Amino acid sequence: MHVRSRRDFLKKSALLSAALAAIPSTPKVHASENNELKIGLVGCGGRGCGAAGNALDADPNVKLICAADVFPTRGKSAIEGLREKYGDRVDVPEDRFFDGFDGYKKVLEQDIDIALLVTPQHFRPTMIKAAIDAGKHVFAEKPVAVDGVGIKMIQEAGELAKQKGLNIVGGLVNRYGASAKEVISRIADGAIGEVVTARGDRMGGSLWMRPRTEGQTEMEYQMTNWVNFNWMASEYINDVTIHQLDIALWSFNDATPVGAYGMGGRLTRRGEDTGDMYDSMAVVYEFADGRSLYAFSRQIPGSFSRALTTINGSKGYAVIGNLESKASLFIGGEEIKIPRGETSGYVVEHKVLIDAVRSGGDKYVNNVGYMTNSTGCAILGRMCSFNGQYVTWEEMLESEGDKPSEYSMTATPPTLPDEKGRYKIALPCAEPGYLD
Repeated sequence: MHVRSRRDFLKKSALLSAALAAIPSTPKVHASENNELKIGLVGCGGRGCGAAGNALDADPNVKLICAADVFPTRGKSAIEGLREKYGDRVDVPEDRFFDGFDGYKKVLEQDIDIALLVTPQHFRPTMIKAAIDAGKHVFAEKPVAVDGVGIKMIQEAGELAKQKGLNIVGGLVNRYGASAKEVISRIADGAIGEVVTARGDRMGGSLWMRPRTEGQTEMEYQMTNWVNFNWMASEYINDVTIHQLDIALWSFNDATPVGAYGMGGRLTRRGEDTGDMYDSMAVVYEFADGRSLYAFSRQIPGSFSRALTTINGSKGYAVIGNLESKASLFIGGEEIKIPRGETSGYVVEHKVLIDAVRSGGDKYVNNVGYMTNSTGCAILGRMCSFNGQYVTWEEMLESEGDKPSEYSMTATPPTLPDEKGRYKIALPCAEPGYLD
């Protein structure tokens, strides 16, 4: 292994790789004559409206003009909450709010510059592809897929976006945090020597769960509780621990693992309506240069919490907390604390996208490279933990997740409860069942 120079790092850094990529010669897409950018929101949940608010906070000349959600009553209420805060910058009348599973298509038919895609990740590849096909710039919340087929679909959409001059920013927010960027930059300069290993810890309590309501179909119930079902969320490691994996991969100069092995189980998620996901998981990722990345995920009530990435070098180590909660270098027994930025990374990522759109190509950004690498890493970890085998990156790319019988609220979802209301995990190699 060799120590990377700062120039080499910056050329390959996930933050700057898209900006340094070859800019296509096709017509450039940019803001209107009055400099106003129009955005459309797909997915009006907490993170969806949060993303819309972040975009509105990032630039005073941004306007939300349309939205879609599969739950129209709740979605319209959420949009009204945004309107109360941002006034006429939220202009989503009845005829520009769309429901149903195809509501995103109608958003993409509107006169918008940027599509905010913030639904459960099962739907993200199809929506990203559709947005690029429709000529829209994209903000896509993390993670961006649940299987290898989705990863490849987004990679293809990313290449098409380059050809069209369309910008894509992903919601791996730590990439836009000032303190995280500074630590990674110093690591690239050799502050802790050669990076040897990294570890991502995401420890927390139970996930949220909404109770069933009278007359609710199984599909409605699972859509309401999507974070608890694999076909939509692709495990806690993909939905949440991906932030820690992403920082670790960033410190590895966004290398792609060769393969991984792991383990996991359901220690507490045994009751009725607890979904079909593991509550604990440990994964070892192996890289071609001999380095390893370790990832630990846990969501068990009463246990301690931690959201931290540790990067070990030959001369010291660094720790980066999620959302700039902590950023320090430890060298020779001394801690060097890095101050957090004045602006939230949640706002900065939208500012970067907005500036790129307005630049007409001069500040082109396309995060697909690290978006798919980090998401693929999380999917790989889920797969090897489920089947107890060593899974290669190539095998992950060939994976295809489960789908419902159709996309409607009366459809049969791929995960069904037994007579006790419990969900059994469908595994490709072995099914451990329940720990009764």
